[in-house]
Amino acid sequence: MFPNPRLGLCSGYVAASVTAIIIVVETTVPLINVLFVEDDLEFAAFVKSFLAKHGFNMTTVPTGAEFFSKLDSRVYECAVIDLTLPDEDGIVLVRKLRARSAMPIVVLTGREGIDDKLSCFRAGADDYLTKPADPRELIVRIQAVLRRVGADFGRDNILHVGSMIVDIGRREASHKGGAAIDFTPAELSLLLALVRADGNVLARKDIIDAISSGEGPISTRAIDILVSRVRKKVGKDVILTVPNAGYRCGWSVSGGKKESVVEP
Repeated sequence: MFPNPRLGLCSGYVAASVTAIIIVVETTVPLINVLFVEDDLEFAAFVKSFLAKHGFNMTTVPTGAEFFSKLDSRVYECAVIDLTLPDEDGIVLVRKLRARSAMPIVVLTGREGIDDKLSCFRAGADDYLTKPADPRELIVRIQAVLRRVGADFGRDNILHVGSMIVDIGRREASHKGGAAIDFTPAELSLLLALVRADGNVLARKDIIDAISSGEGPISTRAIDILVSRVRKKVGKDVILTVPNAGYRCGWSVSGGKKESVVEP
């Protein structure tokens, strides 16, 4: 048998036809949900469009009130906050958000003064970026704070609080037997603020920051009324009063990678 240069085979052999099958396996990478409060609508739309091309699902709002409304509607992995807003100073917004959540916070603003920077970091911001800013730098900074705080922030959304199950993402609560608990948004925010305090006492002024919606001031008396309403729905010992100090959670708490037990 002699090689056949046309076939690349030896004469007399039957060439078996081999069909290569390429299997493409698509993997879904979850988008990073970012909430951006910025009153410059054109700039907000530009940033949103750019980040969408790099794996970010950005929701934009122009006011502090709308910012808090969005927070109550879904889970976000990061917040980007401008300081100059029509209804509330951004530093106050940072402080209120930090009171209610460990969510990473990146400040993006035109205010370059050192006093503003220090105030933001003291209020709980994780990073500070001044305008004009390259959106590529914003992406890198968001990724950096997510690495520091935890890239899975907001993805472990189920908390077990005593006899309750709380779905943070859906903003829903139920008894372990399955019956739903009809908390108002303010009641649930109050409960979550106490749960996240890890057994520490929260003063009424700190609770006000944690449940504020940006729609108007909340009095300390309103906090006491909210506490009473939560107790009526699930039990008196869920929230303990600490005289001359404030309130703390009285039930055991577990969920995600972290577990803590708060003794009455």
